[in-house]
Amino acid sequence: MLKMKRVSETYDLKVFTDSGDYFGDVEDSIIQSNKVSGWKIKATKNSFLSRVIGSAKGVIVPHQLVKAVGDVLIISKSAVPAGSVDGDEE
Repeated sequence: MLKMKRVSETYDLKVFTDSGDYFGDVEDSIIQSNKVSGWKIKATKNSFLSRVIGSAKGVIVPHQLVKAVGDVLIISKSAVPAGSVDGDEE
């Protein structure tokens, strides 16, 4: 059964990639024409995102890359900024 969730309930949710890496926290949603078009994800301490983007505060993930929204937000691994995956897996 499809469960509906208010956008306001998604703020500060933990975000994980589909491979299980902690990515960051939901900061905000981007809404266009009454539909969610993207998510602002903030880099938090010890998150994969903070290691990848350095001093930037976060990224915007298109809604098409979101796999599931529930107790956590699960995104596709392809949402990871380009060129960062190879350098992190030493």
